[in-house]
Amino acid sequence: MYLGIDIGTSSIKVILMTAEQDVLASATAPLEVMRPQPGWSEQDPNAWIAALGGAMDILKRERPAEVAAVKGIGLSGQMHGATLVAKDGAPIRPSILWNDGRSAEEARRLDADPRFHEITGNLVFPGFTAPKLAWVKTHEPDNFAATAKVLLPKDFVRLYLTADAATDMSDASGTSWLDVGKRAWSPELLAATDMDESRMPKLYEGSQATGTLRPALARLWGMAGEVVVAAGGGDNAAAACGVGVTHPGAAFVSLGTSGVVFAATEAFAPNVESAVHAFCHALPNTWHQMGVILSAAGSLEWLSRLLKEPVPDLIGHLGNTPDYPAPVLFLPYLSGERTPHNDAAARGVFIGLAQESDRATLTQAVLEGVAFALADCQAALAAAGTTIPRYLAVGGGSRSKTWLTIMASALNTPIGIPEEGDYGAAFGAARLGLLAAEGGDPAEILTHPPLADTIDPVPALSEAYRDSYERWRALYPAVRDVMR
Repeated sequence: MYLGIDIGTSSIKVILMTAEQDVLASATAPLEVMRPQPGWSEQDPNAWIAALGGAMDILKRERPAEVAAVKGIGLSGQMHGATLVAKDGAPIRPSILWNDGRSAEEARRLDADPRFHEITGNLVFPGFTAPKLAWVKTHEPDNFAATAKVLLPKDFVRLYLTADAATDMSDASGTSWLDVGKRAWSPELLAATDMDESRMPKLYEGSQATGTLRPALARLWGMAGEVVVAAGGGDNAAAACGVGVTHPGAAFVSLGTSGVVFAATEAFAPNVESAVHAFCHALPNTWHQMGVILSAAGSLEWLSRLLKEPVPDLIGHLGNTPDYPAPVLFLPYLSGERTPHNDAAARGVFIGLAQESDRATLTQAVLEGVAFALADCQAALAAAGTTIPRYLAVGGGSRSKTWLTIMASALNTPIGIPEEGDYGAAFGAARLGLLAAEGGDPAEILTHPPLADTIDPVPALSEAYRDSYERWRALYPAVRDVMR
């Protein structure tokens, strides 16, 4: 048996997987995001430990014999979170999360240093880890001085599980400290933020073992024998392992809280000008490209809270396929934006509101706005030399065929829907746990799931969306200065 643990933004999820890769059980526990100031986003690292304990209690109660047989654990998690720990391993302050925009000025300063582009192959985004440490050094110098290690969220959980300070290449790629082509920490970039390798976790490939579960935890959870803990991956790389997107030509589109267009590549292929993320994958000698938007399903959840109506009911007002684009346009920049704008100050916008605009109009505008933002990501990957013939759909938003029809039509690309099952980041983490514990050929283990359906673009809608997309793209430059 193998466990996959995913430390998300809104919850922790743990799945229990057999050697045949059947998911026997899963458990989740909620997490809260703290927003002490506008544009800030934090979590208490100890809340991740408490949530993991709650999820494990559920699995142990429901499947005690299977939990006892666990031989490998894989980890996945939200990326970029700056988790500062003291010498005793205790968190110094709340973790500064991926969608926190406070370090925009520090990011601009680091991004102006050409070494960051040359060595990482990426822009320095405000959500990345290095500018957050630069912010802490300026605004919280005592916390900076007390920091013994900077860990990413899943790696703080690893520290609890194994007492090892370690991370994987895919998650490390999002720090702005990794030489992504060489798959090694860059002493030069660390020094640029007054850091050094002694304060960084040890690097591993995602399918490698970083240590073993502490005996006290093994006893607590009723596990017998040695339990290997894999390096795992950042949430998107782990999700790619879950759906077999690990070789060139394979891609997925994710509709989680954030949105992602993800394509595996056979080599490190940066293109800084297009604001594409060029990262290491969770497997050796493999890389990937991503376009990332910060509010995908998060935009729909925001509208649901605003209108006080559940998300499925909002989408239900639209029917299966829109006949034509919404007359209202929506920029989904509720938490700023990454690809292609790299603008932490960007904010959401509705335009075209009229007396007849109702909740169905606003819902369709939100779904289309997210689809157009992901079309921006697709265009950015194309500028970086990556053409995507088809996608797999992942994330909570992918359960809506209406949204996927809008998405396929806006992207003008077919989208495959995996058969009913759990193929997300936690599943990918469990697969990496299996590889770390047992070895084996990743090509034979990290396979594509069978498809339940394929959503093809609707030709008339794709044609109509071309005009809507061009008008939508004109919005950001038109309102950018007003947002400041």
